Amino acid sequence: MAPPGLPAGRPCRAGGYPDPMDAHDEWGTTMTGVDPDRLDDQQLMKELETIHRTRHDTLLYGSNDALRAHNDRMAKLEGEYLRRNPRRFVSPGRTRDGARERAGRADGTDRPGTPVGNPGTPVGKWGPGTANGPGRV
Repeated sequence: MAPPGLPAGRPCRAGGYPDPMDAHDEWGTTMTGVDPDRLDDQQLMKELETIHRTRHDTLLYGSNDALRAHNDRMAKLEGEYLRRNPRRFVSPGRTRDGARERAGRADGTDRPGTPVGNPGTPVGKWGPGTANGPGRV
């Protein structure tokens, strides 16, 4: 007899629990998460942080289906963020004009009075000389 809530004839492992792989294949469902428009702002940010953190591994090691699901979920989450924040702050340095301005400075500064670093110095997301993380060499 099938466990309560499962149709008769469903494959089960010892203990009467459905086999998760067979259940996924047979039901044809994919976990896509909560609709982004139902998340509060804090939950939306947490979801965005998580999906951006897992992006690289999914791209390098995920199946085509996993990458497709990741793309779809990321697009939905980012779209919801942009819908809620149409006037979000845009850093001048993250625009084409800002990049051109940095590249065109002959004095080797990113902003007036701020040295960019020596040529060949690794630059990480925390600034010059932090390619291995803050405080690491």
